[in-house]
Amino acid sequence: MKFKLLPIVGDASFRLFYRAKINKSSKIVVIAKKEKYKNLVAYTSINNFLRKNKILAPKLYFHNFLDGIIFIQDFGNKSFYSELLKKKNKLIVYKKLVDLLLKIQKIKPKSKIKRIGGGSYVVEKYSSKHLLKESDLFFDWYLPLFLSKQKTLDLKKKSKKILRNLYNQLNFSNSYFVHRDYHVQNLMKLGKKIGIIDSQDALIGNPAYDLVSLIDDVRIKTSTKLKNKIYDYYLKKNHKIQKKNYKQFLKDFNILSVQRSLKIIGIFSRLLKRDKKTTYMKYIPYTWQLLEARMQDKTFSKLKNILDKNISKKIRRKKIIK
Repeated sequence: MKFKLLPIVGDASFRLFYRAKINKSSKIVVIAKKEKYKNLVAYTSINNFLRKNKILAPKLYFHNFLDGIIFIQDFGNKSFYSELLKKKNKLIVYKKLVDLLLKIQKIKPKSKIKRIGGGSYVVEKYSSKHLLKESDLFFDWYLPLFLSKQKTLDLKKKSKKILRNLYNQLNFSNSYFVHRDYHVQNLMKLGKKIGIIDSQDALIGNPAYDLVSLIDDVRIKTSTKLKNKIYDYYLKKNHKIQKKNYKQFLKDFNILSVQRSLKIIGIFSRLLKRDKKTTYMKYIPYTWQLLEARMQDKTFSKLKNILDKNISKKIRRKKIIK
């Protein structure tokens, strides 16, 4: 028997990944030293739920949650990120990814799903409280990189009041399965099929959230024209949204895009300060560009004014702030 264990570049989580080659077959070994419940129990339970609903997620072969290890199906290393980099007509690719998202959004979400190993896994609902907790990361980890403690606290207090009001304006109900990281590096090319990974953070929430993740993806730069075409294609294909108010859906999209950008800047800053991972800081300038673009709408005038007053363009364009 031939056996090889090859390390794979990890993600922003506490997990380690290896490709185990046994004879001609291949499996992915996932090891979690921290947050074992979320990274292993939640992940495998949600994958199992997706598979039961005809969505291609990694199959589980072996688990030992106590020791923090699982063996799952190997989807290879061809993500749609690399596919898009070489494609001239990117809209064709994005249409396929939108079609999959629409299929996922037809799934009837459950607050409790069967947990691998027995019992139930609770899938939480998004709320204003949840959204605020996520955008807090921007103030807790990013701002302290260049502002004093007192100024950070003052800015956080003023901004949270504005953000709370924005999140309370969301129109569409939290009644959809939300992957929460639906971007091209988590969508794998398997011949003519699409596999989805990194589903451990899934929640029940707003239908615009995963569309935001795909269109305003901080890892791949796309033109405003292409973003609008992807958005229009989603609306054209989504008959459920068509029956609602288009303007309301666009408002939800913009609010969630702003929230997600704030969260991402905070997460990447946390990875720098807490985990000494510098890789993700290179995405911050473009994340700011996405944030600035969405804040052009008058809905965000108060937030835009307070951020413009306290965070200069020079700081926003920096990849590393020590």
